[in-house]
Amino acid sequence: MPAGANPLTHAAMPKPAHRPPVSLAVAALYRFARFDDPAALRRPLLALCEAQGIKGTLLLAREGINGTIVGSAEGIAAVIDHIRQLPGCADLDVKYSSAETMPFGRLKVRLKREIVTMGEPDIDPLASVGTYVAPHDWNALISDPETIVIDNRNDYEVAVGTFPGAINPETRSFREFPAWFRRERERLLGEGKTPKVAMFCTGGIRCEKSTAFLKAEGVEQVYHLKGGILRYLEDVPAAQSLWQGECFVFDERVALGHGLTVGEHTLCRNCGGAVAAGEACPTCR
Repeated sequence: MPAGANPLTHAAMPKPAHRPPVSLAVAALYRFARFDDPAALRRPLLALCEAQGIKGTLLLAREGINGTIVGSAEGIAAVIDHIRQLPGCADLDVKYSSAETMPFGRLKVRLKREIVTMGEPDIDPLASVGTYVAPHDWNALISDPETIVIDNRNDYEVAVGTFPGAINPETRSFREFPAWFRRERERLLGEGKTPKVAMFCTGGIRCEKSTAFLKAEGVEQVYHLKGGILRYLEDVPAAQSLWQGECFVFDERVALGHGLTVGEHTLCRNCGGAVAAGEACPTCR
C-alpha cells in the first residue's frame, strides 16, 4: 500500500477483473570458447542469475557455454550482458522467444566435460566447422537433389517435426551420432561421390560438432543451418517454409511453431515424451 494512503479507501478500491498474462523472456544460447577455468566463472554467473530471478539451465565447460534461461526481459538482458563479457563470448549466439508461464522449475548452472556431449575429444568446432547457411538460403540447399539432408536430433525430437526428405539417424542421444555415421557412411555417400551434406538441429550447437566431425572424417562439402530450426522458424514466414510439424524444445512448452509461438504438443507426465493434441503418448500409450 502506498505511504500515506487511507487503508479504508485503499481496501475499498475495486480490483481489476482480469490481469493480462505477463510474458517471460526465454533465451536459448551457446558459444564455443576457451575457458581455462570454468569453475571460476560459475559462481558469479550463478549469483547473478539468482539475483535476477532466472530459471533454466546453463552448462559451463572448457569448450564454452550452452543453455536455456527464462526470466524478466531485464533479468535476461543482465545475464546475457554478463555472458558476453566472458572470454571469447562477445559474439554469443542467442535466440529469443517468450513464455506465458515459467517453463522451468529451478535454476541449474553446472560444470560439464562438454557443453553438448558427443564423446569425440579430438573434435574442436573452433578449429574446423561446416559452412553456415542462413535460414533464407536453406530451402534452396535442401531442395537440391544432390544434397543429403541429415536431421542431427534424436528420434523423439524428429517425431515432432522435421524437414521433408531429411534422414533420421534414429539416435537416442547425440553421443550415438558418430557411430551411426561411420556405420552408414558408405550407404549415404557411396563410392567415388562427393555429395553435399546439409545438417540441422534445434539451435545449432549440435551441428557445430557434427559438421566438424564429418570434416574430420574427410567429408568436404558440409553445411549446417545457422541458428538451427529455431532461427529458421523465427526468420522464415510460414508461407515460404518447408518445415513440417513443430520443433521439440527441452522445457514445459514442449514444442514451438513458426514465429516461435508455443505449439499444440503437450508433455507426457509418465515418460516425458511429446504428445500431439488429442492423441495418446506414442511411447507409453
